[in-house]
Amino acid sequence: MSNEVKYPEITVELIGQNGNIFNLIGICTKAMRRAKVSMEECNRFVDEVTSAKNYNEALAVIMRWVDVE
Repeated sequence: MSNEVKYPEITVELIGQNGNIFNLIGICTKAMRRAKVSMEECNRFVDEVTSAKNYNEALAVIMRWVDVE
C-alpha cells in the first residue's frame, strides 16, 4: 500500500479538536466537500474509517486520505 495521501491538497487541522472519531470524520468530510470531492468518494472515506478495528487505525485511514495538521 502506498504511503501517499490521496488528497494532499485537502488539509484538516485535527490537533486541538474533539477527538471523537465521528467528529473527526465530520471535519474531514466537510473539507472534502469544500474541495468538490464527490459524495460517493466521501462515502468511501467514511466507510473505510468506520471499518477500522481501533481508534489508531481509524486515524491512520484519515491520514491516508487527507493532509492532517
